[in-house]
Amino acid sequence: MNILDKIIADKHKEVHLKKSVIPVSQLEKSALFERQTNSLALALKKSKAGIIAEHKRRSPSKSVINQSLNVEDVARGYEDAGVSGMSVLTDGKYFGGSLDDLLFARASVKMPILRKEFIIDEYQLLEAKAYGADVILLIAAVLERAQIKKLSEFAKGLKLDVLLEVHNEAELEKSIMPSLDMLGVNNRNLKTFEVSTDISKSLSERIPDDFVKVSESGISSVEAIKDLKTYGYQGFLIGEKFMKTDSPGKSAEEFIKKLL
Repeated sequence: MNILDKIIADKHKEVHLKKSVIPVSQLEKSALFERQTNSLALALKKSKAGIIAEHKRRSPSKSVINQSLNVEDVARGYEDAGVSGMSVLTDGKYFGGSLDDLLFARASVKMPILRKEFIIDEYQLLEAKAYGADVILLIAAVLERAQIKKLSEFAKGLKLDVLLEVHNEAELEKSIMPSLDMLGVNNRNLKTFEVSTDISKSLSERIPDDFVKVSESGISSVEAIKDLKTYGYQGFLIGEKFMKTDSPGKSAEEFIKKLL
């Protein structure tokens, strides 16, 4: 089993357990469930920088990145820096995140927040809504076309934006459908964890213009973003570059100033 297979196997168990403890009706009664969501796709279209800054404590490929910061401080720092949106990892076992991180980020800022999670079940979309997310991530590598359709349409019914992540042409071909807002190309091979923006460039022409194009992972320089913009990308997901500093917000602010 590769790391992605392990994560998904654990996720099935986790969702099954959560469903047995917290019923859907309880999620739907959350104070945030009726909140009007804030579109990340729209924010990226309007932005000159297009940065989606991530809160990530650790990862399977890098182990600990930064475990000492409050998610609220990181969120406020990012918003002050002028990012278009924030990605919050909610997986506990592999990334050290939680739904509480999403909740605390939501309580701290108004900008769009993406729940970064390995989504396999509609229940997780209800959780995302109940904990204040505006956007959800679907990963083509772990979902069949029918699942992508079902989950993305369910998310749209909850007024959540949908970012679909692909790693190669086959995943892109099976995934294109009207219920997506953004198509993200992950520059990291999830099986080997090697990173290259060449995959974003090679897939750019195959992504229809109806979708906001997002390049994810392994982006650490202003030059890389300027280069990717020439391929039609409007969103850039950056995590480790900011999170490995003592002040991710300041780091993001300096980066955006250079970019503009």
